[in-house]
Amino acid sequence: MQLGSRRCILNPESGDGEHADYVPRLLRARGFEVYETAAAGDGVELGRAAGEAGASEVAVCGGDGTVNEVLRGLAAADHLGDVTLSVVPAGTANLLARNIGVRDVEHGVEVADTGRTRTVDVGVADGEPFLVSCIAGLPADASVATSGSLKSRFGTLAFLITGAQEAVEFDGLHIDVDAVGADGPFTWAGEALCLLVGNSRRFVGEGGQADMEDGLLDVAIVEQMPPQNLVAEAIGHRLFAADTDGVTHVRAAEISVSGHDEAITFSRDGELSTHDTLDLSVRERVLDLRVGPDYAPGPE
Repeated sequence: MQLGSRRCILNPESGDGEHADYVPRLLRARGFEVYETAAAGDGVELGRAAGEAGASEVAVCGGDGTVNEVLRGLAAADHLGDVTLSVVPAGTANLLARNIGVRDVEHGVEVADTGRTRTVDVGVADGEPFLVSCIAGLPADASVATSGSLKSRFGTLAFLITGAQEAVEFDGLHIDVDAVGADGPFTWAGEALCLLVGNSRRFVGEGGQADMEDGLLDVAIVEQMPPQNLVAEAIGHRLFAADTDGVTHVRAAEISVSGHDEAITFSRDGELSTHDTLDLSVRERVLDLRVGPDYAPGPE
């Protein structure tokens, strides 16, 4: 193995920060060079540097936001197809790690070293990659105010629970959705509470599952509903389930979302951005990802 072919990009501020004391030692013992982030955006630059250096394996120790930064850096270096990515979950929600069967920090170190590899899809939103989801509407608006403990318990649904009080005054999204779906062209227009585009096989609790290896994104459009219904469905982890009233589903390879009168705020794996129109697509089976032994590509 060439020197520097294994790198770890570690965010010492993720979660409770306790991992920063011992994870570098564990990974260096397995042949990883460790690079630490010091500020927002450092993960992008360190990911780009790893790609430009030709690193064959990159482990990311942090939360979903850190993973997304590193992913963007690797993509900027045109290195997604030449690297094996692994996740050592040290954030709060750790949605990606949960989806791929990585239980905790220690298990993540083990998987980064010897875990099996699957080749997965990468979602793309306005040219920027994501692995878990891209959401618009109430979840995106509420994400900046969601507590760490709530995210740890409910994951993506925590954004909806946090935003339920705001729903009384939330005007909704007036959007047009055009997609190239698995069953042909799909269009939807109207007022929605939120829109969630998922790439990972389980991007929320018990519903809205997507296959990371099928070349499609799973789209859920939640129409306006009373705040009390929103909270009940969110706590029950059914908000994005296929049989929930007022939720429209489509699986698609290409999606375009446009606002009627104003720009829309999206949260791409926790990174916020605003667009008049957002185009989303899939890079099919482009990234080698180390997964835990319980990972299965298809939804349960």
